[in-house]
Amino acid sequence: MRYEAPETLDAAVALLAGADGETRLLAGGTDLLVQLRAEMIEPALVVDVKRIPELCAIAAEDGGFRIGAAVTGAELGEHAALKAAWPGVVEAAELIGSTQIQGRATLGGNLCNASPAADSVPALIAAGATASIAGPHGRRQAPVEEIVTGPGETSLAKGEIVVSFLLPARPPHSSDAYLRFIPRTEMDIAVVGVGISLTLDESGTCGAARVVLGAVAERVLLVPEAAEALIGTAVDEAALARLGEAASAACRPIDDKRGTKEYRIKVAAVLARRAAQIALERARRN
Repeated sequence: MRYEAPETLDAAVALLAGADGETRLLAGGTDLLVQLRAEMIEPALVVDVKRIPELCAIAAEDGGFRIGAAVTGAELGEHAALKAAWPGVVEAAELIGSTQIQGRATLGGNLCNASPAADSVPALIAAGATASIAGPHGRRQAPVEEIVTGPGETSLAKGEIVVSFLLPARPPHSSDAYLRFIPRTEMDIAVVGVGISLTLDESGTCGAARVVLGAVAERVLLVPEAAEALIGTAVDEAALARLGEAASAACRPIDDKRGTKEYRIKVAAVLARRAAQIALERARRN
């Protein structure tokens, strides 16, 4: 196995595009090193991207925030302005692993590992985040929901790297929330995860919403029908009941040791209601 640690994005793209055989990126390594040690993968090339400044920065941009794909959960939690604007995104990232893992695990890695149960991905999609992707043919932008296509599979072409995520500017009276259910009290994989972002108008009516479910299908699901249950309402009990029904209806889970299909479908409704209520209270304060 060949290891490279380029200091520029162009050099990293060139290495990946020119490599023969399987390649992997190393950012935090919290998934990659486990897979290597378990002999689940045998890449011919590992490219460490931690030395590329663009991937490791958080910056204000167009009223929102651009977050490098190699920024860690710990760094997100320490960024007060980002945490105030997008609390759901930050709390989702902060649920990934232990304190030690938080110092290494990255948003880009959590997305591109392509687990259906990834914690940060529902929150990023609920936020309407856009990924900036660099490859042999230049840069392109893509909504985060278009990156993962199935378990362990992404839409990235050979040589492409997710460089950063853009979280858009927040309208007034907007906020988000992320909740998950796990079998243990901490450091486990989600049975269900729910990310919700919403915006209220001056009268307190929900004018916009995004509802996203994790761990209930082969990939994270953006559920427009669940958002429609909230839009045009005061997010009252009737709207929350419709939200729960739409969330359950969107689920297509599997049975595994963490939960049955039926259990996941029921939990999705409960968590969607709770996440919406948290996002609502936060939006009312903004």
